[in-house]
Amino acid sequence: MESAHSLLLNEEAYNQLGEVQKAEFIFEWLRYLEKLLLATNRSDVKEKQKTLVEQLLYLLNSSPGPPTRKLLAKNLAILYSIGDTFSVYETIDKCNDLIRSKDDSPSYLPTKLAAVVCLGSLYKKLGRILGNTFTDTVGNILKAMKSAESQGRYEIMLSLQNILKGLGAAATPCHRDVYKAARSCLTDRSMAVRCAAAKCLLELQNEAIFMWSTDLDSVATLCFKSFEGSNYDVRISVSKLLGTVLAKAIISKHPGAASRQSIRRVTLEEILELLGTGFLRGSSGFLRASGDMLKGTSSVSRDVRVGVTQAYVVFISTLGGAWLEKYFAAFLSHILSLVSQSHPKATQTQIDAVCCRRCVSFILRATIGGLLGEKAQIAAAKEICQAIWKLKKVVDAVMSDGNLETRLGSADVAASQHMLVCALQELGNLIHSLGTTAAPLLQDSSAGLLDSVISVILHPSISVRLAAAWCLHCIAVALPSYLTPLLDRCLERLTVLKSSPEAVTGFSFAVAALLGAVKHCPLGIPHGKGKMIMTLAEDLLCSAAQNSRLSAQRTQAGWLLIAALMTLGPAVVSHHLARVLLLWKCVFPASPKDLETEKSRGDSFTWQVTLEGRAGALCAIKSFVSYCGDLLTEEVIQRLLPPIPCAVDLLTQLSSILKTYGTPLKMPSIVYRQRLYELLIVLPPETYEGHLCVILKELAADLTASDIQVAASTFLLPPLCHQDDLLILSPLLQETDHRFIEEQLLLGNGIACGSLEYDPYSIYEKDIDGDSVPKPLPPTLSVISSAAKLFGIVCAHVGEAQRLLTLEQLWNSIKHTKGARQQYVAASKGSLGPEEMRRLVLTLVTGALESPNPLLRCAAAEAWARLAQVVDDGAFTAGLAQISFDKLKSARDVVTRTGHSLALGSLHRYLGGMSSSQHLNSCVGVLYTLSQDSTSPDVQTWALHSLSLIIDSAGPLYNAHVEPTLSLIIMLLLNVPPTHAEVHQSLGRCLNALITTLGPELQGNSASMSTLRASCLLGCAVMQDNPDCLVQAQAISCLQQLHMFAPRYVNLSSLVNCLCEILLDNSVLVNLCSPYLLLRRAVLACLRQLVQREAAEVSEHAVMFAKDSKEKFIPDANIREVGLEGALLTLLDKETDQRLCHDIKETLNHMLTSMAVEKLSLWLKLCKDVLAASADFTTVTCVDTMQEEEGDKGDDDSVLTTRNDEKSHPFTNPRWATRVFAAECVCKIISQCENASSAHFDITLAQEMKKRDSRNDFLVLHLADLIRMAFMAATDHSDQLRLSGLETLLVVIRRFASIPEPEFPGHVILEQYQANVGAALRPAFTSETPPDVTAKACQVCSAWIASGVVSDLNDLRRVHQLLVSSLTKIQAGKEAQSHLYNESASTMEILAVLKAWAEVYIIAVQRHKNNKHPLKTTTGSEEGVRSGSYPSDGLLDLVHTDLGTLSRLWLAALQDFALLTLPSEFASQLPVEGGAFYTAETSENAKLHYSNSWALILHATALWLTSTGFVVADPDEGASHLSRPVTPTSMCQGSSSGAPVKSPEDVYTDRVHLILGISVEFLCSLRADATMESITACLHALQALLDVPWPRCKIGSDQDLGIELLNVLHRVILTRESPSIQLASLEVVRQIICAAQEHVKEKRRSAEVDDGAAEKETLPEFGEGKDTGGLVPGKSLVFAALELCVCILVRQLPELNPKLTGSLGVKAAKPQVLAEDGSRLVSAALVILSELPAVCSPEGSISVLPTILYLTIGVLRETAVKLPGGQLSSTVAASLQAMKGILSSPMARAEKSHTAWTDLLRSALTTVLDCWDSVDSTHQGLDEVSLLTAITVFILSTSPEVTTIACLQERCIEKFKATLKIKDPMVQIKTYQLLHSIFQYPNPAVSYPYIYSLASCIVEKLQEIDKRKPEDSTEMQIFQEGIKVLEALVTVAEEHHRSQLVSCLLPILVSFLLDENALGTATATMKNLHDFALQNLMHIGPQYSSVFKNVMASSPALKARLEAAIKGNQESVKVKLPTSKHSKNPGKNSSIQLKTNFL
Repeated sequence: MESAHSLLLNEEAYNQLGEVQKAEFIFEWLRYLEKLLLATNRSDVKEKQKTLVEQLLYLLNSSPGPPTRKLLAKNLAILYSIGDTFSVYETIDKCNDLIRSKDDSPSYLPTKLAAVVCLGSLYKKLGRILGNTFTDTVGNILKAMKSAESQGRYEIMLSLQNILKGLGAAATPCHRDVYKAARSCLTDRSMAVRCAAAKCLLELQNEAIFMWSTDLDSVATLCFKSFEGSNYDVRISVSKLLGTVLAKAIISKHPGAASRQSIRRVTLEEILELLGTGFLRGSSGFLRASGDMLKGTSSVSRDVRVGVTQAYVVFISTLGGAWLEKYFAAFLSHILSLVSQSHPKATQTQIDAVCCRRCVSFILRATIGGLLGEKAQIAAAKEICQAIWKLKKVVDAVMSDGNLETRLGSADVAASQHMLVCALQELGNLIHSLGTTAAPLLQDSSAGLLDSVISVILHPSISVRLAAAWCLHCIAVALPSYLTPLLDRCLERLTVLKSSPEAVTGFSFAVAALLGAVKHCPLGIPHGKGKMIMTLAEDLLCSAAQNSRLSAQRTQAGWLLIAALMTLGPAVVSHHLARVLLLWKCVFPASPKDLETEKSRGDSFTWQVTLEGRAGALCAIKSFVSYCGDLLTEEVIQRLLPPIPCAVDLLTQLSSILKTYGTPLKMPSIVYRQRLYELLIVLPPETYEGHLCVILKELAADLTASDIQVAASTFLLPPLCHQDDLLILSPLLQETDHRFIEEQLLLGNGIACGSLEYDPYSIYEKDIDGDSVPKPLPPTLSVISSAAKLFGIVCAHVGEAQRLLTLEQLWNSIKHTKGARQQYVAASKGSLGPEEMRRLVLTLVTGALESPNPLLRCAAAEAWARLAQVVDDGAFTAGLAQISFDKLKSARDVVTRTGHSLALGSLHRYLGGMSSSQHLNSCVGVLYTLSQDSTSPDVQTWALHSLSLIIDSAGPLYNAHVEPTLSLIIMLLLNVPPTHAEVHQSLGRCLNALITTLGPELQGNSASMSTLRASCLLGCAVMQDNPDCLVQAQAISCLQQLHMFAPRYVNLSSLVNCLCEILLDNSVLVNLCSPYLLLRRAVLACLRQLVQREAAEVSEHAVMFAKDSKEKFIPDANIREVGLEGALLTLLDKETDQRLCHDIKETLNHMLTSMAVEKLSLWLKLCKDVLAASADFTTVTCVDTMQEEEGDKGDDDSVLTTRNDEKSHPFTNPRWATRVFAAECVCKIISQCENASSAHFDITLAQEMKKRDSRNDFLVLHLADLIRMAFMAATDHSDQLRLSGLETLLVVIRRFASIPEPEFPGHVILEQYQANVGAALRPAFTSETPPDVTAKACQVCSAWIASGVVSDLNDLRRVHQLLVSSLTKIQAGKEAQSHLYNESASTMEILAVLKAWAEVYIIAVQRHKNNKHPLKTTTGSEEGVRSGSYPSDGLLDLVHTDLGTLSRLWLAALQDFALLTLPSEFASQLPVEGGAFYTAETSENAKLHYSNSWALILHATALWLTSTGFVVADPDEGASHLSRPVTPTSMCQGSSSGAPVKSPEDVYTDRVHLILGISVEFLCSLRADATMESITACLHALQALLDVPWPRCKIGSDQDLGIELLNVLHRVILTRESPSIQLASLEVVRQIICAAQEHVKEKRRSAEVDDGAAEKETLPEFGEGKDTGGLVPGKSLVFAALELCVCILVRQLPELNPKLTGSLGVKAAKPQVLAEDGSRLVSAALVILSELPAVCSPEGSISVLPTILYLTIGVLRETAVKLPGGQLSSTVAASLQAMKGILSSPMARAEKSHTAWTDLLRSALTTVLDCWDSVDSTHQGLDEVSLLTAITVFILSTSPEVTTIACLQERCIEKFKATLKIKDPMVQIKTYQLLHSIFQYPNPAVSYPYIYSLASCIVEKLQEIDKRKPEDSTEMQIFQEGIKVLEALVTVAEEHHRSQLVSCLLPILVSFLLDENALGTATATMKNLHDFALQNLMHIGPQYSSVFKNVMASSPALKARLEAAIKGNQESVKVKLPTSKHSKNPGKNSSIQLKTNFL
């Protein structure tokens, strides 16, 4: 392939190749040439031009394939447009000659076609340059067309299109000729030619005025003709042509109106009439506006009607949304009139009527739903409402007219019904899509929307009543607040109008539809409604027999209500189940005898009613089984069973009843049959085992009944075929935008499409396709599909003999539909049993495989494979494959070949690679031959499809065949004519499968692999150029696969360009361009994958593409301005397909994640534009700060602004769903920025970086926009958008609350927006706001107050007031609550309010605490002042006023929560009427709301209890303020239940237990979804509780409770990694241990007081371990605490675990410094350890001490790391502190434990000393200071006998000596400090040995320093510390030694003194030393004056020096003293700190 990359064709390389490679080589060269020509220098091209033209013409003559000729033509055109044009005429002549040639042989055809294509391309590119040659050319081409076959006609049409495009207006002379030619092609028998002709005419109408003026009628007629017998593609192209031409006729301003008076303007009415004629009469002759319309006799064929429907949509879309708004009324009345009485033809049969209605609905949905913005949609809804009123008046007039002209009346009524149905359905859809934004529409009393819909419920026609009910359903789903009022209104009407048959059915439909809406409304309906409906239904059923006129209606209504009630789910139904089962039992006769008597008695009418009733009952039970599966217990099933045998009996009797009573019973009996089958399908087969045979017989009879037409197959078979196989059948089976109307064509002319009136029961069912009306098929058809499903189930459960019989019966009565049944048989048997069974099935299936119906062949192939799968026997499978091989070899007819080739593919699909490779070879071989059979595209399509299945399933086995297959695919791609699109689609699937098989190997570099890769890319390129959209979709998905496996080799920019081109084409007006849903889906799936990996590149390529592309795109999706992101957002707003929208959102999310931070402004602008586009729609006035940016808001005064002045606004009226998405994006952008740099949340930093580089962009600079977007969203009409807006506001508050405002120190940046926040929140607290919005707003309120942004109380009051108002609202009690929603909704709101208050209270208390004990470090100057005592106490005061009420509500909520979390077995103990805030029936739903809010409420309650200190005077003071009836439980006055009032003590105990119980329950079983917030709040609540003495003493005295708490906390620590949670848990542990200590102390004290007189020995032992010292695990608090601490310590320092490190002798790695979190945890654990001995008895303490010491010393050993500056790491400090606590424990001195403690402590000291000895080997990093300090702690804190043993003492002294020798100055300083403290120890036995051993060392050291004078401050510090030690010695020494010491000390000090002269020149160090020495001398002199004098006397030199220094210092001493003090500070400080820390 590389050699193909040159400007000229490399001929020698070319000639060496084989046939197939040649074609490939040429295509590759042409592809490369196209890019090269555009990039090459013009002069270079001119040089080679001649050769190039020759080469291209040579190729033109050598029969190129379709893709090649297209590229070839393109290259020629480019070449001429770049190079010289003088030889172009020769080329044109050559092409014309080729076309004229008389050679008609097939081999010459490609050359002719290539010449045609070349001409088109040349004219398109060069246009008018070619001057006058075009008349000859066009003439020549048209002449050639007369004799051309279909491929030729196809190419000629496209070529003409190109010629017209290139020449523009210059081609006028030829317009008429082209028009004539295209007309004949538009009705050509080849569909591809029709499409091409439509494209040609579409191009022609741009210039040919006559098409949309004089010849308009004939164009329309022509198009109608073209629709006849058309396929989907033709309908799309022709409808586009027709719609565009008609739109042109309306829009166009005629050029030169004066000269052309003859052309008159066409009015809108005429055009609509023209379309209407096509819709109603099709193409059969055509008299304009004459009365003959009514005489037409032939019915219009459906394809014409569907085509015209699409043309309507194109027509309106072309004119645009603004036009539609203007002329909406005229448009609506015309569209509705299509199904009105003036055209009885359209609606003369039910079937026709349904189909027409569907078309009308489609037109309305596509135009109103697709083109209008929300405001215009509301206006449209009002128009529709008017139309409904008008129609209703007509009906009322007729109905009230009495009996005079009833006949006429009924016709009128019947005719208006279809208009009403269409209007109501569209109204429903409109409101459904508007969602809550439709609220103003319903509140507008002038429109009277609800009244109009409800009034139509009484219409005489059943379909209208159903449509009205459905409309109410849509209103309720869109606006949940209307659900309950509507339900009430309908129930009330139903009760009042019980005696009108219309009212009974109409309102029961309405109630059922509204019940069906409940599942779409999360807030639900009040629980009591279920009871009302049940009662009403029972009443209807019971009264049915009273009045024969109403009995049928009442029966139906009763059962319909019950069936709909079941959809409310088990919670509601369980209460009514018994009554339903009773009714069910009564509806069927009790025994077969009764059934017999029934038969003999009734008449036709009673049977109708009975069957209706029984069918209804069956339906209700089916609904029960489907929706309330949880209630299907064994017992219930037993109660369901008795009527079933009777129901089956009745089934067998139906035929005889029918014979007796005739046709009136036909429909009811079919419906009954279907209902019974449906119920049996959902019931487990065991329940009706005894009746299987009977049922089977009935089913077999049903399935082979003769009166079911052929048509059944079209709706039964598709679900039975494999999804992928349907692709090869017909595009009708694929998903398209027009599926809704195209379905009817699929069914064939004789069959009705589905419609609601066929099965009223479907009105409450779950909806399959989103928002559209349910469309059940007619019962005659649906009974077959139910029978087929049931047949499969029953067959699997009957005996074998029975099965055989049935199959034979089927075989004998072979009917068209039998293949379908077969499918079920094959799919449902475990094993097919005996031989003859298999034989039968095989004959059946083989018959079907060769059936002329392609669907049946598909289903049979599936059955064939399933059969092999079920039998599961290799030989059998091989036999099956052999049958297919033989057939394929011998047969010549298309049917057999297609059927069996698919059968082979299916076999592979179900049996994997089919064991042997020889099989694979033969399969592939056969399919290869078939796929090259160019005589039949069908065979090729099926064979290739089958091949793709084989490639997919063979996997790696296929590798041997990859190359030949690939070259076959490429060859076919290059040669199959483009008119056979289906072959290309199958080729695409094969290529896709091949790429998947090759997988990641495609990245390989071997020669063979790169050839394969090049071929794959080439194949994709060929398919991308294919005109068929589905082939393009295949190409895109192949490229997507390639990009996944070998991204380097896919050219990203060209792929992105291709995707954008398709996308932009489509997005502009969904209905206009690429109408192929599957293509759009492929594009987005591909984009989604690309942006996951390289979003930035994709986005850049898209923008580049938009800049380069020549045509100006329609401004709607202008990538140039808004980038690919904006284009996708626009598309998201226009698209309706769920899957596509999901993909668009995913793609945008990926782009946002990877690029939002870099392109911050773009993203924020996009979101802002989308949100602001609707801002003028909101009625809430903006706050002043907003107005500055608002600018002029007047641009949208009228809804009908023209589009052109909105350039600035890329988004016109986005829908609410898009706006919600934009709001979600804002939150995502904020979280993306959080993960990026900190500058996004730091305004000073952001401004600096922005100054440095203006391209930098930070979120904090856009804060105003963020707030504004949140505000716009939060105040919108749409509830979903309000929720998103509040969420955004919450995120903004949480993220930005702490950012200071640099210009006003002490203020924060958010403060300026408080007015906006207040204004955004206020509307959420109005009375009509739904509870979920209010709940969210409460959360935002509390976050805002808690964030501390606003400190001024008056400002805070605004938001605080909102919370107060909601508190008042929830106090009003259950009576005052609104009954619009389910009770659980009010639970949600109440708990949200309480949670918000809890959060505020917690924050208030925290701030209050912080201000009472301000932090040790003062905060920044003003910050500290501002957060000073005033504001935060103020916050506490604000809350304080409501605390009484709040605390009571909080306790009530906690109690509810505690009851709700009880396991189900305690259900019987729960209060019957529910709790304080929930009702018993809704407890399930309420649990969720409680679990969201209990944690903060618990924390707040705990804080409140501790603040009262458990000393509230009277627990129920102030109860009078609370009107809520709180349940009589432990928390309130028990008097109501007659029990005595509890003492305060009991109330407290209950409250403590409530809090502890909830916490333990929660912490015990932490679910995976427990939030961090809840766990932390729970632990903080426990901490708060244990802060107060009373609960502490409770827990201290209850040992088991303490242990349980510790065990629970242990679990929390094990299961939650978060350090904050672990620290909080440890804090609670510490408090529990303290509580236990207090308890033990208290007991000891009271024992001593009581037994003061008794003997000391008899005192009982308190504390754990009693007298024995044993700690029992599980019973011991200390043991539990130890477990927990060990867990923490070992997790942080695994080396502490002796198991892990092996024997203790072996030491692991170096000591380490832990991270901050880790060291905090370790320190907390050590604190707990040191507290433990105090909880034990003396014996107990002996048993825990070794563990505690081991762990403490272990931490010391593992973390003693040398730190700079001689600091101790925090863990070492903690372990020393802990050690000090343990060593000084009173237990060490208690007589019982004294000796044991002494032994253990000695061992501990030894361990510490041993740590040291290992320093030389492994622990090089150990810090000597830490160990020395530890030794010192031992020496100073234990009783002397521990450390004074000679051996230990010697080792300790050794250590000190060794350390003194270390050179590190820091070590020396610390050593001196430690010795200083030892020397001062009061007990001489301890201190003297050290003094003896070490004093001399120190003196020597000092003298040495004295000799060489210290140079720097550290040495000076060493000296100072040394002097201090000597001074200490002097103080401790006995009199007679003192003089020696002082005489050592003085000379050293004096030597540092300086005289006056030296003072001036000395260094700072020397000066400091001088000061220090002088001061010390001044201090020592007076203290030991005698010694001092002696020394001075004996050394005159010293004396002189001293005097000189004193004199020199005298005058400056006043100044010097303070500084000298200062310089001593650091040393002093550090030593003091050390002492306070651990000594």
